[in-house]
Amino acid sequence: MIDVRDLHKTYEDPDGGTIAAVNGATFNCNAGEIFGLLGPNGAGKTTTLRCLATILTPTSGTAMVAGFDLRTQAQNVRRQIGFLSSTTGLYGRLTPRETLRFFGRLNGMQGQRLQERLDAVLKSLKIEDYADRPIDRLSTGMKQRVGLARALVHDPPVLILDEPTTGLDPIVSRVVEEAVQELAAAGKCILFSTHLLDQAEAICHRLGIIGSGKILAQGTVAQLKERTGAEHLRDAFFRIIEEGACASPS
Repeated sequence: MIDVRDLHKTYEDPDGGTIAAVNGATFNCNAGEIFGLLGPNGAGKTTTLRCLATILTPTSGTAMVAGFDLRTQAQNVRRQIGFLSSTTGLYGRLTPRETLRFFGRLNGMQGQRLQERLDAVLKSLKIEDYADRPIDRLSTGMKQRVGLARALVHDPPVLILDEPTTGLDPIVSRVVEEAVQELAAAGKCILFSTHLLDQAEAICHRLGIIGSGKILAQGTVAQLKERTGAEHLRDAFFRIIEEGACASPS
């Protein structure tokens, strides 16, 4: 449901040159799959996800998202995705219930359909007991659950999650991880960026390792270990990043 094809995103630097934030990224993510995107800071993860979420316009290349072309059918792409990052903003004076109702209506939902979906999302993310408190009075972890609920309320087939558990304690992180796994089991296509190798190994079906804006390797954990001769994903990750750095022009 996500098919990324030679995606590029460049910026001008102060000296008049260009900086390639994404440099020919190519990968795919299928329905019912959690595809983990791993890489160091500055590797191009967030820029790639923001391009796929239509927040940024690619310089060249494209992607098909749920059957729609990213560059020529951006409005249709937006209807098919839910996007969440670790810094997704929420309206502090609204309650979770009001937030979900508002964003559901923005996505064309109303009446009984909206109410049923709202109730289902609050329950699945264990927000029910906090649904009528102002968001400003919620913990960081609960706010992140509300952010995920906001991305889910219109029931999109594709989810783009950019480090959704950053700053959360292990218990709250596990709630988010379990919700993501349940969504994949229900057939959602989930692109999941994370810095946490243990998390990636635990919940992702396949992984893409990105460095200098390129996908350096992709496959299952077992395939990445076999490729590098590593016993652990951590070692495989570092070997692939080091190989990519050596292969890049100085």
